[in-house]
Amino acid sequence: MHVFLDGEFLPIERAVIPVDDRGFLYGDALFETMPFYGGVPFRWGAHLARLEQGLKLLRIALPYPAAKLEGFASELVKLDNMRDCVLRLTVSRGSAPRGYSIKLAQKPRVLMTLHPLPKKSVAGWRLITSSFRVLADDPLNQLKTGSRVRSVLARAEAEEQGAEEALLLNERGEITEGAATNVFCVQRGVVCTPPLAAGILPGITRAVVFEICRHLGVAISEKPMTPSGLFGADGVFLTVSTAGIVEATSLDARPLAQSPLIAQLQAAYQDVVRAETSRSR
Repeated sequence: MHVFLDGEFLPIERAVIPVDDRGFLYGDALFETMPFYGGVPFRWGAHLARLEQGLKLLRIALPYPAAKLEGFASELVKLDNMRDCVLRLTVSRGSAPRGYSIKLAQKPRVLMTLHPLPKKSVAGWRLITSSFRVLADDPLNQLKTGSRVRSVLARAEAEEQGAEEALLLNERGEITEGAATNVFCVQRGVVCTPPLAAGILPGITRAVVFEICRHLGVAISEKPMTPSGLFGADGVFLTVSTAGIVEATSLDARPLAQSPLIAQLQAAYQDVVRAETSRSR
């Protein structure tokens, strides 16, 4: 296995990040996780746009043009012959003296790693409600920063309870998102999801679902959602770039309804992936 690190392709055992890297010390970094199918990235442009927007807010300069980064990513995929995989792209502020000041951090660090695509989940995911909370309207919620401890602990809670994902609520008791997913439900034929202001990451797959619904003539509603409201929904599903659309089967050990519309959305999503990645080959 190889990685891309600061302009070099290295065997993973030779890749070294200094102990003064701010991504390691403070989570002062951003990352994107994107799937490759047949050696072609899915929605690379959307991932890079979100990364660049986040880097601007964090005052980190991307060391390479977006097109050059895509070339490095494709070369890494070819080098390890992992045509179907997940690529994680991380940009940290780089090395600097101890302290929160960013004045002496001059050279951002770029790391790319490859990982197997997760196995398809046939039965759907079980959910729990996490005890950790998100502050609504916090602009940092819309960034994939290296500070993901809340998501780590929420997922740990889920695993301890035999579930695959945890739902995070904001201080108003509204659903924001999962530890690594966006959340949707189906209500009387309308696909509903929390608004960005609830405290969520604007997911790339979330945006694809919006596109699919418009194409199919399915209404979309961005509105506050609560855990109790999911039990009255016709179905619940999650979105994540590495797995697409995943149906939820239970919440806190109580069963959730299953809607045939979710299977229709899943099929449409696969059609979009095939169309976009086959065109690029």
